[in-house]
Amino acid sequence: MASELKPSVNFEESLGLLDIRVGRVVSAEPCDVTPKPTYRMVIDFGKYGRRVSYGRFTAHPPEEVVDRLVLAVLNFPPRRMGEVVSEVLVLGVQYPGRDSGEATFVSPAVNAKIGSKLF
Repeated sequence: MASELKPSVNFEESLGLLDIRVGRVVSAEPCDVTPKPTYRMVIDFGKYGRRVSYGRFTAHPPEEVVDRLVLAVLNFPPRRMGEVVSEVLVLGVQYPGRDSGEATFVSPAVNAKIGSKLF
Protein backbone atom coordinates (compact mmCIF):
# COMPACT_ATOMS: atom_id res chain seq x y z
CA MET A 1 0.00 0.00 0.00
CA ALA A 2 1.24 3.50 -0.84
CA SER A 3 2.35 5.73 2.00
CA GLU A 4 0.37 8.82 2.90
CA LEU A 5 1.16 12.18 1.31
CA LYS A 6 2.94 14.78 3.38
CA PRO A 7 0.94 17.76 4.69
CA SER A 8 0.20 20.66 2.33
CA VAL A 9 2.66 23.56 2.30
CA ASN A 10 2.65 26.88 0.50
CA PHE A 11 5.08 27.75 -2.29
CA GLU A 12 6.79 30.68 -0.56
CA GLU A 13 7.73 28.61 2.51
CA SER A 14 8.85 25.54 0.56
CA LEU A 15 9.85 25.40 -3.13
CA GLY A 16 10.06 29.19 -3.24
CA LEU A 17 13.09 29.04 -0.92
CA LEU A 18 15.10 26.80 -3.26
CA ASP A 19 17.25 28.05 -6.12
CA ILE A 20 16.83 25.20 -8.62
CA ARG A 21 18.46 25.82 -12.00
CA VAL A 22 19.30 24.09 -15.26
CA GLY A 23 22.91 23.08 -15.77
CA ARG A 24 24.88 21.14 -18.37
CA VAL A 25 27.23 18.37 -17.26
CA VAL A 26 30.64 19.13 -18.79
CA SER A 27 32.50 16.18 -17.27
CA ALA A 28 31.63 13.00 -15.38
CA GLU A 29 34.02 10.44 -13.97
CA PRO A 30 33.72 7.62 -11.44
CA CYS A 31 34.79 8.56 -7.92
CA ASP A 32 36.31 5.85 -5.76
CA VAL A 33 36.67 7.76 -2.48
CA THR A 34 32.97 8.12 -1.61
CA PRO A 35 31.21 5.56 0.61
CA LYS A 36 29.12 4.32 -2.35
CA PRO A 37 29.82 4.41 -6.11
CA THR A 38 29.30 7.94 -7.45
CA TYR A 39 30.25 10.19 -10.32
CA ARG A 40 32.17 13.42 -9.88
CA MET A 41 30.37 15.80 -12.21
CA VAL A 42 31.36 19.31 -13.19
CA ILE A 43 28.22 21.21 -14.15
CA ASP A 44 27.99 24.52 -16.00
CA PHE A 45 25.22 26.85 -14.77
CA GLY A 46 26.09 29.71 -17.13
CA LYS A 47 26.32 33.04 -15.30
CA TYR A 48 26.10 31.12 -11.99
CA GLY A 49 29.40 29.39 -12.70
CA ARG A 50 30.60 25.83 -12.72
CA ARG A 51 29.99 23.65 -9.69
CA VAL A 52 31.13 20.16 -8.67
CA SER A 53 28.54 17.58 -7.65
CA TYR A 54 28.90 13.97 -6.58
CA GLY A 55 25.92 11.75 -7.26
CA ARG A 56 24.81 8.14 -7.55
CA PHE A 57 23.93 8.30 -11.25
CA THR A 58 26.23 5.37 -12.03
CA ALA A 59 23.54 3.32 -13.80
CA HIS A 60 24.23 5.69 -16.71
CA PRO A 61 27.60 5.31 -18.47
CA PRO A 62 29.76 8.47 -18.11
CA GLU A 63 29.50 9.26 -21.84
CA GLU A 64 25.69 9.40 -21.43
CA VAL A 65 26.02 11.82 -18.52
CA VAL A 66 28.32 14.33 -20.21
CA ASP A 67 26.40 17.07 -22.07
CA ARG A 68 23.14 16.16 -20.26
CA LEU A 69 20.92 18.95 -18.95
CA VAL A 70 20.17 18.51 -15.24
CA LEU A 71 18.25 20.33 -12.54
CA ALA A 72 20.17 21.13 -9.36
CA VAL A 73 19.67 23.00 -6.09
CA LEU A 74 22.29 25.75 -5.95
CA ASN A 75 21.53 27.21 -2.52
CA PHE A 76 22.00 24.19 -0.24
CA PRO A 77 25.23 24.30 1.76
CA PRO A 78 28.03 22.06 0.45
CA ARG A 79 27.70 18.45 1.64
CA ARG A 80 30.52 16.14 2.63
CA MET A 81 30.41 12.68 1.06
CA GLY A 82 33.28 10.77 2.58
CA GLU A 83 36.48 12.51 1.54
CA VAL A 84 34.82 14.85 -1.01
CA VAL A 85 32.40 17.78 -0.88
CA SER A 86 29.44 18.17 -3.23
CA GLU A 87 28.66 21.82 -4.00
CA VAL A 88 25.18 21.34 -5.48
CA LEU A 89 22.43 18.72 -5.24
CA VAL A 90 21.53 17.29 -8.66
CA LEU A 91 17.90 16.17 -8.62
CA GLY A 92 17.11 12.58 -9.43
CA VAL A 93 14.67 9.74 -8.86
CA GLN A 94 15.20 6.04 -8.17
CA TYR A 95 16.61 4.22 -11.21
CA PRO A 96 14.19 1.33 -12.02
CA GLY A 97 15.43 -2.05 -10.83
CA ARG A 98 18.54 -0.70 -9.09
CA ASP A 99 19.61 -0.60 -5.45
CA SER A 100 18.16 2.07 -3.19
CA GLY A 101 19.86 5.40 -3.80
CA GLU A 102 20.91 4.74 -7.40
CA ALA A 103 19.33 7.50 -9.44
CA THR A 104 18.39 8.74 -12.86
CA PHE A 105 18.23 12.44 -13.67
CA VAL A 106 15.34 14.89 -13.50
CA SER A 107 15.90 16.83 -16.73
CA PRO A 108 14.11 19.33 -18.96
CA ALA A 109 12.27 17.76 -21.90
CA VAL A 110 13.76 20.32 -24.31
CA ASN A 111 17.08 22.14 -24.69
CA ALA A 112 16.43 24.71 -21.93
CA LYS A 113 18.71 27.71 -21.36
CA ILE A 114 21.61 27.04 -18.98
CA GLY A 115 20.98 28.80 -15.66
CA SER A 116 17.19 28.89 -16.13
CA LYS A 117 15.27 28.78 -12.83
CA LEU A 118 12.70 26.10 -12.05
CA PHE A 119 9.31 27.61 -11.27
